Amino acid sequence: MHENLLQYVSKFIQLTPLDKGAIELNFKPIKLKRKDFLLKEGMVCDFIAFLNSGVIRHYHIKDGNEITCDITLHNNFITDFKSLTQNLPSNYYFQILKDTELFLIKKSDLFRLYSDNRNIESFGRIMAEQVAQRTIEIAMSLSSEKPEERVEKLVKGRPELFQEVPQRYLANLLGISPESLSRIRARRKS
Repeated sequence: MHENLLQYVSKFIQLTPLDKGAIELNFKPIKLKRKDFLLKEGMVCDFIAFLNSGVIRHYHIKDGNEITCDITLHNNFITDFKSLTQNLPSNYYFQILKDTELFLIKKSDLFRLYSDNRNIESFGRIMAEQVAQRTIEIAMSLSSEKPEERVEKLVKGRPELFQEVPQRYLANLLGISPESLSRIRARRKS
């Protein structure tokens, strides 16, 4: 049942049988349907989840408009680190775009697992570093790249998004209108 999760973690650290058992015991399976929410603004995020299958959109609301911040596909972790680590209400929504299977660990279980298992604690640090790097990349892209460059980067770096995610969310993620995204993609093809 936890095969994808264990395979993913094994890319970063060597798992012992004890590590595997601890992961299987502490990461609980949950299923969510399209349009459900894993997290809503105002909730304190008290979990980290591994997306086994499906698609989740991260967004916040500014001036009444939904602003897509990121999109998580299968074989990735998802959390709101600020809310998780500081016990603050989240500013984000995690909305299910495609029926989803997750493995979720609550904060208290995660921290206990970290204190009991240095190997898994090391993996947690690696994941936190990757999330921080991704956040910086997104911010830099939006602040310094032209729309055409952002589209090109997304097409090359995450082509699977174009098969899995409606264009309006991709355009929103890129900070452009759906029409602009269509024009840019059409120019790329010609």
